Amino acid sequence: MNQSHIASLLQAIPLPALLIGRGERILGANSGACALLGEGLGGRHFITAIRQPSVLDAVESCLRDHVARQTRYLGSEGGQDTTYRVTCSHVDIEVGKAVLVCFEDITQVEQAGQMRRDFVANVSHELRSPLTSLLGFIETMRGPARGDPVASERFLSTMQHEASRMERLVKDLLSLSRVEAQERVRPTDSVDLNRLLGAVRHAMRPIAEEQHVTLSLELPETPVVIAGDADQLQQVFTNLIENAIKYGGPDKRVRIALSTAENESALRGPAATISVCDEGPGIDPLHVPRLTERFYRIDSHRSRAMGGTGLGLAIVKHIVNRHRGRLRIFSQPGEGSEFRLILPFPPE
Repeated sequence: MNQSHIASLLQAIPLPALLIGRGERILGANSGACALLGEGLGGRHFITAIRQPSVLDAVESCLRDHVARQTRYLGSEGGQDTTYRVTCSHVDIEVGKAVLVCFEDITQVEQAGQMRRDFVANVSHELRSPLTSLLGFIETMRGPARGDPVASERFLSTMQHEASRMERLVKDLLSLSRVEAQERVRPTDSVDLNRLLGAVRHAMRPIAEEQHVTLSLELPETPVVIAGDADQLQQVFTNLIENAIKYGGPDKRVRIALSTAENESALRGPAATISVCDEGPGIDPLHVPRLTERFYRIDSHRSRAMGGTGLGLAIVKHIVNRHRGRLRIFSQPGEGSEFRLILPFPPE
């Protein structure tokens, strides 16, 4: 097998791959390997190209005993850490024994695993705090506060608050699980956004009045009907409007507006746009890209005090994805915030 045949064979492999042969020299490398490890790999000793001890050991062992090995290669691409599963396989070629080294990008698999671990850790943390409080109050009521009606009443009130907090968290976790399970199933029911937004505004009015917040609703004269899931869209609108009321502050105004466009750049076609704007303190641009992450909070203490679970916007994101829409967040400190929901319109 001459050099051109080796190059042709390696180029046909859909993964970054290189062939190491006699004298531990690189006999050839495809374009993927050159992009990963650098140009000019041919003829070099493999130690000068790879440089990671675990991979070097795997290659040396495979060269020595002809037994396949697997290991990891850690890299960096565009400022992001990457992980590759490296497979070293023995091959026989005309010039002698060689090792074929292939790099499989498993970065997304590793990130998904890390997300699951973070999710479990966050859920455990969120549940542990109210549980610890409940256990502490129960112990106190059975001990020092036994027979004290004033203390018992105070403790029971706090215990109810903590239990309600756990109930909200479990409810949001179940909701998030259902939404994720349905995310790939596109909704087909017809939903009148004018009517749905009017119903949500009516339902949110008591909360707004309690905070002395004015809810204004701007709707087009003609009905806007899209393909969607009415219950899930109601959940989205309720979440965004409730957040605007809570975080916008008292004695302010929350503006809800619905409009349509023939050619919305975000969807490259007709779209219905729902905007929820508040007059609150605004959000630092540093936080905006992470607002839809699970359990991400700008101010953890304030969010928990207001009854937030840290999952609301994550649920919103998945529902918007299911509807093939876009969620855009615009905010500057001191200038309020706008949450803009863009959905395909009319129904396809």
